[in-house]
Amino acid sequence: MPFLARTISIPLAKLMEPIYLDCAATTPIEPAVAEVVLHYLRDDFGNAGSRTHEFGNRAKVAVQKAREQVGLLVGASREDVIFTSGATESNNLAILGLAEFARAQGKMHVIASSIEHKAVLEPFQRLGELGFRVTYLDPGPEGFVIPDSLARALTSDTALVSLMHVNNETGVIQPLTAYCDALRGHEAFFHVDAAQGFGKLQLELNSTRIDLLSVSAHKLYAPKGVGALICRRRDYKMPPLAPLMYGGGQERGLRPGTLPVPLVAGFGAAAELAMKNQSVREKACKKMRNEALKHLCAVGGIPNVPVENTIASTLNISFPGLDSEAIMLALKPLVAVSNGSACTSQSYSASHVLTAMRLPADRVRGAIRISWSHLTPKVPWADVAGAVVKMCAN
Repeated sequence: MPFLARTISIPLAKLMEPIYLDCAATTPIEPAVAEVVLHYLRDDFGNAGSRTHEFGNRAKVAVQKAREQVGLLVGASREDVIFTSGATESNNLAILGLAEFARAQGKMHVIASSIEHKAVLEPFQRLGELGFRVTYLDPGPEGFVIPDSLARALTSDTALVSLMHVNNETGVIQPLTAYCDALRGHEAFFHVDAAQGFGKLQLELNSTRIDLLSVSAHKLYAPKGVGALICRRRDYKMPPLAPLMYGGGQERGLRPGTLPVPLVAGFGAAAELAMKNQSVREKACKKMRNEALKHLCAVGGIPNVPVENTIASTLNISFPGLDSEAIMLALKPLVAVSNGSACTSQSYSASHVLTAMRLPADRVRGAIRISWSHLTPKVPWADVAGAVVKMCAN
């Protein structure tokens, strides 16, 4: 009877919610991760910086364990992991934190791609305002930057290259190994925004040629508000980053402030689960992608990139002749999808990623991003396709 009462008490609105298909924006939290977070919120609530008692010591042990768990996903040591509030802060620390060193070395050239997340593009814009010469590499029609274009752009005064791992709008996996090959023998620091691929596609992220990796917990079934910058050593030396904030010696003097131990511990647990379950999760996501493609392509949907080049959990698809805002509204009772990055969707403008790929205007206008996870329930794709057909009929 108590169980029955608890079931009946679920609000009707909750039962009628659409299925969440915007995991590229943020993922649901893994239940086991939520338990870890709750433990350090409720029970072991000490400050990891408190050295005089057992409460602080237990918190410190939890943080160190999380460093190991996060670093292990990309073959890094725990000493390489700097905890931040998320990938946006990590990107800023990696990019702007190198400016002082680069200027002192007389290396005033930096390279990024035109399809980076705004959390990379805007720090690069700031470098331009500080006097750096910025080169933006455009993608080819399949959504990735050609490695030869990177090789051609490098100069003797290039200080930094920043190229993402998986594009947040299209899901296209960028050829990191080829970028590392192009950079072999060059002194430029290589930064990778790995927010979308970390814990899902780990092999390429293990390259020691990648100096700086930005990652975010809430893309990996862990809480919002925590991430990391993974800093690999060269000749036993950390990348020469300068802090962007001051006020304490935490995180090797690069990021002051009390660490959010519950979030950090949850991030660590999520990283460990990702390593154990990567293949099972990927298989589930590929199955869902196949179902989505079967139904959506049958009603005129056109994938904007070859799906074999994308992460299994993201589909960017256009319905030419329809407007993405109208599509999302029509699908709202069934599924929650988006038409681009969550960070820029407050005031919609044409996708800078699809525009850089030189897609026709009607393809850009009719593009939506659908993204899911191993936690996503069964999606009524036939009903989703039917809603699109109804739009076309109107």
